[in-house]
Amino acid sequence: MADEDRLIQDTDSTRNRRPSNTEFDEFYESGGIIPENPSSSERELNSVRQQKVLWQYNYQEAAIFLEEGINNDKFKTHPRTFDALPAYALAHNKWYYLMDLLASLLLLGLIFCESPAVPFLKLPIGAHASLELFGLALLSVELGLKLRWQGVKTFFSHKRTLFKTLLLFLMFTEAIVVLSRQSNHFRVTRALRPLFLLDSHYARGVRRFVRQILQSLPPILDMIALLLFFMLIFSILGFYLFSTNPDDPFFKTIQSSFISLFVLLTTANYPDVMMPSYAQSKWSCLFFVVYLSIELYFLMSLLLAVVYDTFNTIEKTKLKKLYMHKRKACEYAFKLLVTKKHPDKIRLKAFVGFMKYYKPRKTPKEVYLIFKYLNKSSTGSLTSEEFHDIYNVCELQWKPRHQANQLWSSNFHYPFNKLFKYLNALVTSRWFDYAIYVIIAVNFVWILVETIQISVDTTVSAREYRPSWNNILFVCVYSLEAFLKILGLGVVKYFTNGWNIFDFLVTVSSVVGVFGEFYDDSFYYIMVLRPFRLLRLFKIKRRYRDVLGTMMILSNRMVSLAIVMLLSFYFFSVIGMEIFAPYTDKMVNCCKNTSVADYYTKTNSSDGFYYLNNFENVMSSAVTLFELTVVNNWFIIMEGYASVVSEWSRIYFMLFYLSMMVVMNIVVAFILEAFIFRIQYRKNVDDDMDDHAVVKLEVTLHPEEVVMVDSRGGHLSDYYMRNAVFEQHVQEGHGTVFRGERIRSKEDFSIKMYEDEVKEWIAEETEQRQQYELQMQEMRRQSQQNGLQIMQPDLIADDHYERSRTSTY
Repeated sequence: MADEDRLIQDTDSTRNRRPSNTEFDEFYESGGIIPENPSSSERELNSVRQQKVLWQYNYQEAAIFLEEGINNDKFKTHPRTFDALPAYALAHNKWYYLMDLLASLLLLGLIFCESPAVPFLKLPIGAHASLELFGLALLSVELGLKLRWQGVKTFFSHKRTLFKTLLLFLMFTEAIVVLSRQSNHFRVTRALRPLFLLDSHYARGVRRFVRQILQSLPPILDMIALLLFFMLIFSILGFYLFSTNPDDPFFKTIQSSFISLFVLLTTANYPDVMMPSYAQSKWSCLFFVVYLSIELYFLMSLLLAVVYDTFNTIEKTKLKKLYMHKRKACEYAFKLLVTKKHPDKIRLKAFVGFMKYYKPRKTPKEVYLIFKYLNKSSTGSLTSEEFHDIYNVCELQWKPRHQANQLWSSNFHYPFNKLFKYLNALVTSRWFDYAIYVIIAVNFVWILVETIQISVDTTVSAREYRPSWNNILFVCVYSLEAFLKILGLGVVKYFTNGWNIFDFLVTVSSVVGVFGEFYDDSFYYIMVLRPFRLLRLFKIKRRYRDVLGTMMILSNRMVSLAIVMLLSFYFFSVIGMEIFAPYTDKMVNCCKNTSVADYYTKTNSSDGFYYLNNFENVMSSAVTLFELTVVNNWFIIMEGYASVVSEWSRIYFMLFYLSMMVVMNIVVAFILEAFIFRIQYRKNVDDDMDDHAVVKLEVTLHPEEVVMVDSRGGHLSDYYMRNAVFEQHVQEGHGTVFRGERIRSKEDFSIKMYEDEVKEWIAEETEQRQQYELQMQEMRRQSQQNGLQIMQPDLIADDHYERSRTSTY
């Protein structure tokens, strides 16, 4: 290792040079073994060692390309030289990812401790300012590493990195000022702290969701502008129609007219806003009917249609870009793993070396199975087209097919193996499911009747409910069902099914609730979870299965949505605290002589409670913002702060409503797209998504291949794949079949459904490549006539890739 370290630290011209294809051919044919002949010269020994070290760099760089492909990272941020690889590897280490995530969460959590703080979490200024500097310092480490592997020009040309750098500098400055002055100041920039979390590795799904929202904004903003334009027209019309009515406070000025119609769009002030003018003239209702028909029922519906169309288009565009991006990553990696002797294929030895960096936890057997599955031509080496499929097979979990199909209890002694076999047949039979459905239906009727009896009996409250013998019986039946399924299917198979997990959690909650109710009524809330089990009845009808199946598919992406909502609340909470927190005490008994005065009254005889909707800390702010999201009576909160703070404070509440309206419309479009995709998949593929939930691939190994891959420290050879005799034996069934399985993702379903379009994408890329090559040939021919020489790049790549490959190797 000392010699290898010395070679790595050699001159720039040596360590930044890619080994020539001829050198690799010689190194490969020798088996990659450093000669130990004492008569060999030191120069030859160093040369072979140098080739080995440099090819380890090639393997690592090829793995980086594939990671950039699946992470959708731009190739222009790829490490420039071999020297930059250690910095890249450090920044993409799982422990560094964890540190970056914790630092981001630390900065987010400081909002609970900073002024205005949650009372029981308040920290001294010096403490929270020091913690902020510590978190910012941890986040700054990545910027230093990025500068090391990207270079100055690429670093400052990357918009997200540049923005993060400026934001860190600004927050560093503010934290130092707070620490030196020992006092807080107006800091709206704290609202931007969620951006650090979005930039972390573990928030990739959230980041993509936010990016999709931003990409959908242009047509949405156009529709919002149209919405506000019509609102302004009706505001002017309403002012001229109703401002002469002394009893109508909603249209006295053009400003109040616009605000009243904005609130009317949310229906929160209807019909109150109409009644003064309606009392004067019955015909005035036509104004409000026409306004609501155009704004609420037509333009808002049109907005949803525009959002859905934009979202659906972006989904397919995103799929195409990611798919082609991954293909390009495979091409870049492929060029790093071929030799001059074999420029169009990857040998097994190079693939094994590459997999040590790309999937280091894969065993030699798994690597060999992956390679053999990819090698559909049975030549013992991978072509470029075969290598493109590597993303689909690297996540497979392999096991012999007879083990994949056999029961978990197959190795039990007689008669237990027979008993568990019959038990498996029982719990997987259709009649067993039907029997459980009947029991659940009976339980539903019983719960309904029991609930009605409790509701009409004024002497018994719902909280005083105690489990009766029939409820205990149903819980016992459900517990027995779960127990039999676990024994029949096995623990692993049982808990890999979403419905089984759901049933198990509800059953455990019911059992705990039954025992708890005998001792204390604190388990009352657990017992009320029983009706959720009735959702299983909806599995019977296909339409309901589609709805619930869509919920299952969206579960992971709904987590991203929930995080986006929380971060949006965080953003507006910080701004709200900075603006409105000083006025918290003034909200009590405020708004005298206004229409909302009663809601803020606090006297011995009456209490309006709306003064509790304030921004005194982040928790109170979140509750207030949630009330604004529900929109019922949200204008009362807005009018209260407009009366106490300023008329301009309405802008904050209106912007929050518009932001939430955009997000919620995208959520609806998100759900529509997933549901319609499921229906279209069934029509196009003529099968249900539930039947294709698992990818299953099979590879057959000759008995001698099995011995080779099972031997510890053995050398993997492509001899068996290249030998026609062994392949003939395998095709005749003389071998062990291995099955690889993994859960199919939404991208897999999309590729399968748009299979014809995917072929068009590939054909289009191939045509562009051919045109590019023809152009290069023509330029070469013309340059030769002019006495010049033009080098043709190996790949159709971006400019950065061409420059880096030319300058580095």
